[in-house]
Amino acid sequence: MVDFWATPGGWTLITLGQILLILVPLLLLLAVLIVADRKIWAGVQMRKGPNVVGPFGWLQAFADLLKFVLKELVIPDGADKFVFLLAPVLTFGLAFVAWAVIPFAPGWVLSNINVGILYIFAISSLGVYGIIMGGWASNSKYPFLGSLRSAAQMVSYEVSIGFVIITVVLLAGTLNLQTIVEKQAGWFWNWNVLGGGLKNLPMALVMIPMMVVFFISSLAETNRPPFDLPEAESELVAGYQVEYSSTPFLLFMIGELANIVLMCAMISLLFFGGWQPGFPTPFLADWSPFAASLFGFVCFFIKSMIFFFLFAMAKAIVPRYRYDQLMRLGWKVFLPMSLVAVAIVAAWRVFAPAAGA
Repeated sequence: MVDFWATPGGWTLITLGQILLILVPLLLLLAVLIVADRKIWAGVQMRKGPNVVGPFGWLQAFADLLKFVLKELVIPDGADKFVFLLAPVLTFGLAFVAWAVIPFAPGWVLSNINVGILYIFAISSLGVYGIIMGGWASNSKYPFLGSLRSAAQMVSYEVSIGFVIITVVLLAGTLNLQTIVEKQAGWFWNWNVLGGGLKNLPMALVMIPMMVVFFISSLAETNRPPFDLPEAESELVAGYQVEYSSTPFLLFMIGELANIVLMCAMISLLFFGGWQPGFPTPFLADWSPFAASLFGFVCFFIKSMIFFFLFAMAKAIVPRYRYDQLMRLGWKVFLPMSLVAVAIVAAWRVFAPAAGA
């Protein structure tokens, strides 16, 4: 008798189940993080923030969801309707497709491909198309200017993000995200932010600044304050999404927040050991495989949420950059720094006597 789960139909059902197992909890997490972001911002400004809907206001995001879904969908006269509606769907879809290669814990990954980093870099690079399409299809100069700003900003900071990732790849010797995390097992000094082991500890002088560059570039890549210039209300009346309302506007917002959480996860995986807790875990050998993986997931989740908190704090305390300052930082500071870092790490891997593979 043929095993149903080994047939194409069974494989399809298993894959759909795995996708939903990632997508549904992630959407629920985003609903909580939207409120957490607002509460952190409110706390810095010494006010209450959301506090009416649900216990302590934690159901505010679901009330906002209901509001957006029930609002009338308005499409401006002269807009390209197909592209206008396709843009937020594209942004939303690409934001979640990238999660396919994120390893949440040992073995907890939808697609463990050997070029996972290249996959994420390719998908995140495509995200700019949704914003450009939305700005252009709105048939208004303000959204169009906002989308051009976003395109220039995202392309500029993708360059430095790419070079920073190359330094991690050089240290780890692989493009597979799960393998990169596995190589950071043991004590915390094996994390890539400290060079990837005691033998590479001098590389901490390079990798700590590279982690900071990656964090700041992630803020710019995801249009977060202090780099939220594509949607700066003072100059562009909310930028590329000013003509959007109802569900399409919601899709833009969810896609942007999913990209923010993705960047937090990437910082955790690339620099801080992912699911590795930072100390040896021989006690996990006595645990069931699921319990051991769950322990790793909790470690990964806590690290990612710490970086989300830092994203929220940057939004609350750092004033917005001017656009020329934004471009100067990307091209005249981060790009030379990351290029020099790639050269130093490559030279270390080739010439340092203790840096073996």
